[in-house]
Amino acid sequence: MSASGGTKAIVAALGANLAIAVAKFVAFAFSGSSSMLAEGVHSVADSGNQALLLLGGKKAKKAATEEHPFGYGRERYIYGFLVSIVLFTIGGVFALYEGYEKVQHPHEIEHWYWPIGVLVFAIVAEGFSFRTAIQESNGLRGQQTWAQFIRTAKAPELPVVLLEDFGALVGLVLALIGVGVSLVTGNGVWDGVGTLCIGTLLVIIALVLASETKSLLLGEAAGPQTVAHIREAIVDGDTVTGVIHMRTLHLGPEELLVAAKIAVQHDDTAAEVAHAIDAAEARIREAVPIARVIYLEPDICREQKAAPEAPAAPETA
Repeated sequence: MSASGGTKAIVAALGANLAIAVAKFVAFAFSGSSSMLAEGVHSVADSGNQALLLLGGKKAKKAATEEHPFGYGRERYIYGFLVSIVLFTIGGVFALYEGYEKVQHPHEIEHWYWPIGVLVFAIVAEGFSFRTAIQESNGLRGQQTWAQFIRTAKAPELPVVLLEDFGALVGLVLALIGVGVSLVTGNGVWDGVGTLCIGTLLVIIALVLASETKSLLLGEAAGPQTVAHIREAIVDGDTVTGVIHMRTLHLGPEELLVAAKIAVQHDDTAAEVAHAIDAAEARIREAVPIARVIYLEPDICREQKAAPEAPAAPETA
């Protein structure tokens, strides 16, 4: 996986979630807290999610074949989408079910120091993981807001880890509040209410992730800044006089397909046009290194041939 895939953030999140999951299940066994059980399942689901992201990154490296001539770059999008499904079903739906059961059949929390101690430990561990994900993302985010970065990033790993860690931290605080209120009031219903809040939060995050990764799976164009760089690189002002129309498509986070019809002089020879195309491809790759697949079709520019450009996607991180 490339540096932009956020391998360091994924590994940090995986280590933190595995340790937290064990601690939460131990706390549940001693205290009977449904919030601890829901949070333990949440951490297991998150650990599985990080494993899926790492697997997707590995599979995306496979070389292109005759059956898949454009390679396997979209494997990362597929596994990112699977993460949203796992988070929704295992994390969110289970927490909602467990919370409902606890509200219907409340019982007091035993050995209160177990869930409190584990929650504090988990908040510290998740905070470290979240801090790592933020540091990894800042180098790619630029001047974008966090919402813009999550919405426009072409590499799915960092947005997934960011949202998971954010959801985990908020969920831990909700669990701490639920357990705390249950201990103060002696009413186990509040533990169930906290669990319901955790489940609702996880479902919302899963839906956001599913929406974003679905867009990547369908195929997104390069952002306007990248498109502008490509157009500038194509035109040399001599043989290639303009771009009649152009389409771009992300085959993967670091793989871009460029297809364009370019305007050439009507009296250029075939050899001159072929040389100009080769030179234009070299300029494109220099300007936009992720442009791996380039198709340029020469034509004589006529007004009726010029097609409107497809709306470009917001610029990627």
